[in-house]
Amino acid sequence: MNAPLPKHLLPEIQQRETPTELIDALKARFAERCSTALVVREQHGRDESSFALPPPSAVVFAQSTTEVAEVVKLASQYSVPVIPFGVGTSLEGHLLAVQGGISIDMSHMNKVLSINAEDLTVTVQPGVTRKQLNEEIKSTGLFFPIDPGADATLGGMSATRASGTNAVRYGTMRENVLALEVVTASGEIIRTGTRAKKSSAGYDLTRLMVGSEGTLGVITEITVKIYPLPEAISAAICSFPSIEAAVRTTIEVIQMGVPIARVELIDHNAVRMANAHSKLGLREEPLLLMEFHGSPGSVKEQAELVQEIASGHGGQAFEWASTPEERTRLWTARHNMFFAALQSRPGCRAISTDTCVPISRLADCLLDSVAEVDASGIPYFLVGHVGDGNFHFGYLIDPEIPEEREIAEALNQKLVHRALSLEGTCTGEHGVGLHKMDFLVTEAGDGAVEMMRTIKRALDPKNIMNPGKIFSL
Repeated sequence: MNAPLPKHLLPEIQQRETPTELIDALKARFAERCSTALVVREQHGRDESSFALPPPSAVVFAQSTTEVAEVVKLASQYSVPVIPFGVGTSLEGHLLAVQGGISIDMSHMNKVLSINAEDLTVTVQPGVTRKQLNEEIKSTGLFFPIDPGADATLGGMSATRASGTNAVRYGTMRENVLALEVVTASGEIIRTGTRAKKSSAGYDLTRLMVGSEGTLGVITEITVKIYPLPEAISAAICSFPSIEAAVRTTIEVIQMGVPIARVELIDHNAVRMANAHSKLGLREEPLLLMEFHGSPGSVKEQAELVQEIASGHGGQAFEWASTPEERTRLWTARHNMFFAALQSRPGCRAISTDTCVPISRLADCLLDSVAEVDASGIPYFLVGHVGDGNFHFGYLIDPEIPEEREIAEALNQKLVHRALSLEGTCTGEHGVGLHKMDFLVTEAGDGAVEMMRTIKRALDPKNIMNPGKIFSL
């Protein structure tokens, strides 16, 4: 069971009626690809957040940009909300039908449209997942590095400006999306950007759409950068006597300019959960999971330097994972951390935090937050892409105990305000969605949020594009 919505978010729940005429029109056009079955609607009315809300009125399985445009035009005619759906892995309530409406499932739009290996670009439909993309381009010796953990779709990753474990070296979706095709709120099909590496042509509409969380349009095509597969890859784990020692090691590695590809912090709680879930047998102490990319010589040099730095902070049990099988085993355990945590407390739901701070302030933010959650008594785990100052607490709450949600939300609020006081952000990669709207106002300020509202009203005057997300109108 999901926990009820916190009281401060209740004003966003303004269910609009979906006229039977609209449902009839969608069924007439899409036949069996328009479903009003409860089980289908419920599947498209929840994500990995802890919120329980009514499902959308119908789900349309689109197969082309033209079909998406048809759905949006019909919805606009009746002023009914439209919510894009990828695979449902978002964490902040992005795809919840807070005001009712029609869910557009993009999973049938899953073709890799063109691979331009010479230019290091690829163009895909929004339903292509990151694993699918890498499987289809591996014969070219290239890969797509953005790895948010879940096998998310490229459309969803673009909409939420996702990043993940490789961002410390390869950047986020913001840096890697070159061009988009988008269906606007009126049903018009537009293109933003080109395959050129740079442009000064007018407003940067690509950047505007990347991270807009479906509130300005439906992304139907994405052109992204791809990269040569490294000649050599090596992963390593190192255990530490404390979280502080692991964090200080990370800060020193980054400040020394080591081009590390991945550096993940996993606290002792998370290690214990991963051991139970994935049968790993790791030392149940805070650890760093690292990966190095480059030539065999550069990888060896990077790893030796990091090992020396770690030793200076009490790091021990430095272990290598050089074979693809062993690396995959370790990273799969990291990516399954969320589900391992849920299994550690049957029936629980996780409230996930997503703060990001300048690397120099990471220890200050993280250690005070650890002390607070330890004192609260709430079960939790901690993981982080600490190479870029981003980390996640997962507060494991019993949805039948409202007091636990209150404690978790209070911890999250303290954490966010701490991060903001250190010139950080309330969300490094998960996006605002429904959950972080109040935090966005605190972070950006009333003036900046009002500018966002102005853009939203101009591009979506009927407020049909995933309403009730990012900010309140």
